Order: sequence, then C-alpha cells, then structure tokens
Amino acid sequence: MQDLTFEYPIWYLALCGLSGLAVSLLLYYRAPTPGPRPLVWGMAFLRFLGYSLLAALLLAPLLRFVRTDREEPVIVMVQDVSESVGLETDTTAYAAEWTALRDQLAQRYRVVDYTFGATVREAGPLTFGDKKTNLDAVLTEVGDLYGTQNLGAVVLASDGIYNEGSNPAYRNYPLRAPVYTVGLGDTTRRRDLLVSRVFHNRIAYLNDRFSIQVDLSARNAAAAGTTLTVSRVGESGNTVLHTERVNIDGPDFFTTREIILDADRPGMQRYRIAVSSIGNEVSAANNQRDIFVDVLDARQKILLLAAAPHPDLSALRQSLASGQNNEVEIAYGNRFTGRVADFDLVVIHQLPTAVTRLSSLLAGTEEEKVPTLFITGPSLPSPILNAAQDLVNVQGGGAQVQGNEATAIFNPTFNSFTLSEELRRGLPLFPPLSVPFGRFVPSPAASVVLRQRIGRVDTEFPLLVVGESRGRRTGVLLGSGLWQWRLFDYLENGNHSRFDEFVGQLTQYLTVQEDKRRFRVSVAENIFDENEPVQFDAELYNSSYELVNGPEATLVVTGPEGREYNYAFTRTATAYSLNAGRLPVGNYRYRGTVNDGTENLVSEGRFSVQSVELERFALEADHGLLRQLSDRYGGALLFPGQLTELPARLEADGSVKPILFETINTRSVVNLKGIFFLLLALFAAEWGMRRWAGGY
Repeated sequence: MQDLTFEYPIWYLALCGLSGLAVSLLLYYRAPTPGPRPLVWGMAFLRFLGYSLLAALLLAPLLRFVRTDREEPVIVMVQDVSESVGLETDTTAYAAEWTALRDQLAQRYRVVDYTFGATVREAGPLTFGDKKTNLDAVLTEVGDLYGTQNLGAVVLASDGIYNEGSNPAYRNYPLRAPVYTVGLGDTTRRRDLLVSRVFHNRIAYLNDRFSIQVDLSARNAAAAGTTLTVSRVGESGNTVLHTERVNIDGPDFFTTREIILDADRPGMQRYRIAVSSIGNEVSAANNQRDIFVDVLDARQKILLLAAAPHPDLSALRQSLASGQNNEVEIAYGNRFTGRVADFDLVVIHQLPTAVTRLSSLLAGTEEEKVPTLFITGPSLPSPILNAAQDLVNVQGGGAQVQGNEATAIFNPTFNSFTLSEELRRGLPLFPPLSVPFGRFVPSPAASVVLRQRIGRVDTEFPLLVVGESRGRRTGVLLGSGLWQWRLFDYLENGNHSRFDEFVGQLTQYLTVQEDKRRFRVSVAENIFDENEPVQFDAELYNSSYELVNGPEATLVVTGPEGREYNYAFTRTATAYSLNAGRLPVGNYRYRGTVNDGTENLVSEGRFSVQSVELERFALEADHGLLRQLSDRYGGALLFPGQLTELPARLEADGSVKPILFETINTRSVVNLKGIFFLLLALFAAEWGMRRWAGGY
C-alpha cells in the first residue's frame, strides 16, 4: 500500500497550478504562434502541465509505502528424556501419543521440538536414558531463544524430578506465553530403601585414614532392618571392609553414618557402599553407590645428615614430620651407609667439613639428581662449601666459633614459591641466625629468598638462596639456629604454624621434579562420569624440547577384564588430541606410544569411570512443581491420555495467533525515474509540436 504526502499544505498545489497557467498564458496568449488554433492550445496545455509539475516537485512530495509482515506463532514442545521418566512410564505408548500431538499441532502452527536431560537438544530421540535432569537449563534456553518471538505456548512433559541446576520454582523465565505441563511418572510414596548421598574426598594419601559419610533414607519401611556394607571393588573380586546393622525406626527414616577406612593401596580405588534389600522395594538399583578415591603414594623420604647432634635437627624433624607423608631419617657424618637415591631430599647440616668432606655422597646427589639443602654455620670452611654448590660464593668465613647475628628479611622480588603475608611480616621478629663472617655473592642462577639484617642495617647479603645447581634443585641457608625460630613461633602465637609453613614451602619447592619426558599423555580428569566422553591430550618434544606433532601417535586403553580399546590421536596445531567417547564403568589404564624416528616413546597413566545413578535415587514424580509452573504462566497441568485435548484448548484460548507487523517506508518523488521521463516527455512533445508548426 502506498500514498502521497507533502511537507507543505495541500492547497499549495493550487499555487503550483496557477504558476503553470501563468507561464502558459505568458507564452501563448496573444503571442504570435504558427499553426492552427487547436495546436496552440495543445502546446499551451503541455507547457501548463510541465511547469505545474515542476512547481509541485519544489514542495518535496514523499511517496509513503506500508509493508505488512506476518509472524506465525511458535509452539515449543519440550520432552524430558531422563532415566527416571523411562523407569516409571510406559514409554512406547506415551512416545506415540507425544508424536501424534506434535504432528497435529504442526498442521496449524510452527512447532519446535526439544528433548532434555543432562543437556538440551533440539529434535532429539525419545530414548529416556539420560543420567541427569536439568529443568532450569531447558526453560532458560526456551526463554532466551523464543522470549521475544511470537511464542504461542510451551508444552513441557516431565516428571518434575531434577538433580542439576536451580529450582525452577524460584526462577523467573522470560516466557510471555502459557506453559502447559504434562505430568509423567508416579507420585505414589512406595516402600524404598536407598543410599541417598555419599560424601568423601576424591584424593587420599597412602597409609592415611579417610572418612566416608553415608546418608541412608527409607520410606514406608518402619520396623525393618538392613545391613550397611562398604567393599573395595577390584579386578580379583570384592573385599568387604566394613559392615554394620541399621534399624529403621520410622516411616520416614533418615540417618547418617561415618565410616573410617585405611588407604592401604595406592592408585585409583573403587569402593561400593551398599545396603541389603528390605523386600518389596520400588527399586533395588538405589541400594548401592560406587565411589572412586585416588590414593596417592606421595610419601617423601627426607635425610637429615649432620656433623653432630644439634637442636636444629630436632626442630626440622618435628616440622617435617607434621606432614603425614614425610618420613624423616637422621644420620651423622660418614656413618651414613644408605643410598641417597632412596631419598627425595637431603638436608646437610654443618657439612661438609675438612674432616668429613662427603665427596661420594655429594657426587651421588648430583648423579641421582637428589634435591639438596645446605645449612651452614660460622665454623663451616667457605672453600669446601663453595666447592659443594655453586649458588652462592662465600668469601671469608672459616673456623670461627662465633659469627655474625643476622635477622631474616624477605626479598620482595622473590616469586619461585609463596610465603604468607603474616610470615613475611613475622620473619624480622624471629631470633637472628648465626652466619659466618665474610662476603656472600649469589650466582646468576640463584634466587634470593631471604636477606641478612645485621644489627639495624639491611644488607644485600643473602641468607637463603634456592635454584638449580649441577642438575638438581638446591638451597643454601647461610646460618644456624632454626630451633630458636620454632620456639619463638610457639611463644608468640601458641603454635608452630609459621615455622612449619616456612619449612614446608622450602622443602616442597626443592622436591618438585620437573617433567623432562619428551612424550606426555594427559587425561582431562582422573575420574569421569559414565555419561561424559573421555578426553586425552598429548605433547611430543624433539631433542631441542620444541613441540612437534609430525609422527603418528597411538593410544591403547585397557579396561575391566583386560578389554583393550585402540585409538589414534588427532593432530592439533602443535600437539595431539583424542576423544575416546563414553566408556563403561570401571578402572582403566592407558598407554600412549609414538616413534619420533630415533626411538619409541611411551607415556602411561590411569583413570576411572564412575556410574551416575542420580535418576534412580528419586523416583517419586513432583507434579506439584509442574502445576506451579503452569499456574504461574497461565497454562494447565495435563497427563498422558489428555494430550489430544491440547489443540482444542489452544484454539479456545485464542492467544495462539499470528502477529502482523507494519513497516512504513518513505521515498522522495524527486528520486523517481518516472517523474524525470514524464517531464522530459511533456517538454519534448511541446518542443516537437512547435518545431512541426515552424515555431523554431
């Protein structure tokens, strides 16, 4: 549709006509013109039209277009395909009814089909096997995608049970349309016993004890009894670790039991928490749960090697032993007969000396790359100390019994490991350490942790340095008297937490081993859910430790009962990637191999896949939640068998109808090519008639 508008009053067109008439009369009235009289009047009329039209164009007329667009209503159908629906619904008959409803609505409306469970999928199959349900996610997506469109209605079919995401009852979704819910499942409270929740640590340390907290629930099972059992599930069978009797004393029973287990085996351990059946239960699948605990063999053997008994040794031993995974051994001088390779850290106190040089032991720490911490004192000969390490050069010192008293000042530029702000502020208050006389020059490879304050003067002399020395991590503490720090910490604060933090952070830095492997395969997690894919990543380094991915890399995953899965990695920009898909529940080992042209490189590891039984723990449908959603958005709660009524409800409601949008566009008449050609035709016709009559 279109019409013509002007920016000036419409009566201005009369002035335009008068101006055209005036020009015509001026040119043709009483003017000598050739030709017969009708021809003259024809030429005058053409001149009148042409000049009137030109004058009208000066009024800037606009051509107004109105375009009408039609937006059809959208019906969004959302189906819950979680496992709990499949367990309590005749899915075959219901799927046929749902499909018939969709086909019937599609005859009149635009229908968009969604399925949801653990994730939201468009037009997904009705398989009813998802291990989780997230009602909030699907309602949020529908609101985000269709909240601003012509949404006619939302049809949500579910049992109202959700185990992920927020409670939809407390969320405000941008849905400007009625929500019709379809109540699936069974709301009957039936006899059932279940392991409702299990709380545990995902990681434990070898030879430690860890706790498992088990929540048990029972409904309509008063006066019954059950046996709670905790077992370790292994390839060779199940080993019972704990058993206790539980008496159910009411119709709505709940109890929490705490079980302490010993982490006596390293690696990924699978434990099964189970209760014996009480008979006539609605489901026996929720009578047990499997959990996985990664037992780490993180014990560290630490050797304290000293020239003679000293209070520092007791302070260090007590601090290191506070970490349950530290095993501390004290030895003296050349009487140590063990192998340094058996230790993760060697602390050398007041050694080596002119008498006890420890040449073979120091050579062993360098050869075996064993981290070493040197703790010196005023009497330690500087040439021997300089020969034992190359992080700091001591110039002077020697056989003094008394040295300088140096207070520790934290170096603010140090960042290899972190000390708490409380410890940094407290270090200058700790008693001073006895350091040798002389000058101390750190090497470029050394990082200065603490500096010396002698008296009231802050010096640049280091007190503690760390870094790489001769292929191993090394630390040098240029003073003795740490035992005073531990006593002072307790005197001031009532505990040894600051001293233990200092020793713990220092030893942790020294014992961390850098990964030098040229081929590394890593798994995204140690424990996967059975409904999520297992993702691997791999890196290959050449002899210059540059990332490459030219050779083909393969992976073999060995699962329960020795079953093997063979894969080939996919190359990314500079590395490798592999999506192994979903794997059955159990413990797995993987072995990645690649040949870089010179040798076969291997990387191995372990992971586990745990079952997801959330959908089996709550089978009572929550139709109250569905009714609440329908009431809030102006819909209704329906049940299977009533779906055929929904099209009539939508028709009677009258809210599901198309929306018409009008778009108005304007265009100046001056820009129309037809106007130009019209003016050209008028003036050309007049000129031709005058020419024919001999007027030119």
